[in-house]
Amino acid sequence: MRAQVVRIPAYMTRLAERIGGLDEHHMSKWAPPEKGGRASAVLILIADNDGRPDVLLIQKAATLRNHAGQPAFPGGAAEPGDVDLSATALREAAEEVGLDPSGVSVVASLPVLYLAPSGYVVTPILGYWHTPGPVGVNDPGEVASVARVPIAELADPSNRFQVRHPSGYTGPAFGVSGMVVWGFTAGLLSMLLEWAGWARPWDADEVRDLEVPTGLRETLL
Repeated sequence: MRAQVVRIPAYMTRLAERIGGLDEHHMSKWAPPEKGGRASAVLILIADNDGRPDVLLIQKAATLRNHAGQPAFPGGAAEPGDVDLSATALREAAEEVGLDPSGVSVVASLPVLYLAPSGYVVTPILGYWHTPGPVGVNDPGEVASVARVPIAELADPSNRFQVRHPSGYTGPAFGVSGMVVWGFTAGLLSMLLEWAGWARPWDADEVRDLEVPTGLRETLL
């Protein structure tokens, strides 16, 4: 059987090249500690969708111990059987939303980042979803909903603003697919739009108070 030839869109190639030139100084806000932290990965999965790219996001279950109820990329902690962190990201996506890893080409890895509230040392993995298949809530204990969010909606200035967390944290956010995407995920999406040349001017002075249930306020990012 002849191996499938995957054609990566030019914008994904350019994006991978930009990411390949990054180091920890570009993302010092999330610099990991010299020691400690649990190795993990998230999957930034982009599909072309007839020239209208989209990205896969989940909303985490409200019962989780860390980052409960928050929009996020699929992902989680590394396990002994994972050959590398790309495998971690793909395995987690398969477990959470039923993603078929054979339909994904990994094109780049971002610098390692640190999520202090959960103690995760995270490697974001950029993937091109060359053969999209059905996805959905595969593990209700982990995921509440799944959405393929068009990049055009993320870039739309009317969907962009900043949020103020009850703790005092203020950062970029997106109002898309019935979700308010904020924190770590929104920060990565914001940088992704800039790196890919998709970003449009938006009103960063618009700050909205983030509505967070009292029991979840300790999960800042």
